[in-house]
Amino acid sequence: MVRHKQMDLDFGGVAHIPEVIAFARHDTFHPRFGWLKKGFDRAMRDERVFLAEDAPVRLGVGKNMVRSIRYWCSAFKILEDDRPTEFSKKLLGEKGWDSYLEDPASLWLLHWKFLEPPCLGTAWAFTFNQFRLAEFTQEDLFYQLCEYRDRIASNIADSSLQKDVSCLLRMYVEQPSKSWVSEDSLDCPFTELGLIHRAGDSRHYTFRIGYKPNLPESLIVYTCLCHANRVSQSARTISVANLLYDSLSPGLVLKLTESAICNAIEKVSRQFKQIGISDVAGKLQFFFEDEPEELADQILDEYYKTR
Repeated sequence: MVRHKQMDLDFGGVAHIPEVIAFARHDTFHPRFGWLKKGFDRAMRDERVFLAEDAPVRLGVGKNMVRSIRYWCSAFKILEDDRPTEFSKKLLGEKGWDSYLEDPASLWLLHWKFLEPPCLGTAWAFTFNQFRLAEFTQEDLFYQLCEYRDRIASNIADSSLQKDVSCLLRMYVEQPSKSWVSEDSLDCPFTELGLIHRAGDSRHYTFRIGYKPNLPESLIVYTCLCHANRVSQSARTISVANLLYDSLSPGLVLKLTESAICNAIEKVSRQFKQIGISDVAGKLQFFFEDEPEELADQILDEYYKTR
C-alpha cells in the first residue's frame, strides 16, 4: 500500500519540516543509468509523455519502467508535475552543467536533491536521518523502519517497506560481480557514491562516514549553504554542529565528519572570500556574508564551469 499525504514528520534537529509520506512508488526498480536523462529529454519534448498510450515505445522500456522513470524523475526534482524543473534544465539541458551525468559530483547533487524536502522516498529520509546503527543487516533496517511507520502511517503494508529497503540497498551498495548480467542485476549509478558498503559478509552493511574522494568541496559547501538557508533565510551564520547533526543536514545526508565539512569550507573560502569558519566561545561557526541560496548557486555554477 502506498500513501501520499502531506504532513509534518519530526526528524529532530530542524523543527517539523513539511514532508510527504511515500512508500514503494518505484515499482521495485532502482534508478538505472540513463533514466533521468531520458525522462528529462522526453519531457522537454512533450510534458505528457508519461501519460501517452505509446509511452513504453517512446521511452524504450516496459510499462512498469515508465512509471518508475516518472517516479525517479520526480523524486530527484528533475520533473515537477511532469514538467522539467529549472534545476534539471541547469543540470541536464543541452548546455547544462553535466548533461549526461558524467561527473560523480552530479550524482552527489542528485542524492542531496532526492532527500531535500519534499522527499518522495520516506524510507530514504528515515535511513539517512534517523537510522543510527553503525553496522546493520537488511532485517535491522526493515524492523526499525516498521517502528517508524507505526508512528506516522500505520496502515502502510510491511511489503511496501520491504520493497523500499531492498531498493535502497540495491541503489547504494555495489553488487557482487557475476559471470552473467541481467537487467535487474545492473548496478545503479549511485553505488559510485560509496555511501553504504558491505561489512565483512554479504548480510551486513555500514555507512561510509567521513571524507569521500569523489565528493568535491564545492558540493559540500553548496549543501551547507542550502541547509543554512533552510534553517534561517536571514541568518548569516550556522554552527558546524548544526551542519553535522540537524535532520536533513550535510553531515547526515552525505555522512560527513566535522573535519570533512571544515576542510571543504576552508578550501572553497580561498576563492569565495564571503565564507569561512570562525570560533565563537569554543564553538565552530560557518559564516557567509551573502544570501545563502544565491551564494550556493554561485559556488555550484563556478564548480561546473571549471571542472
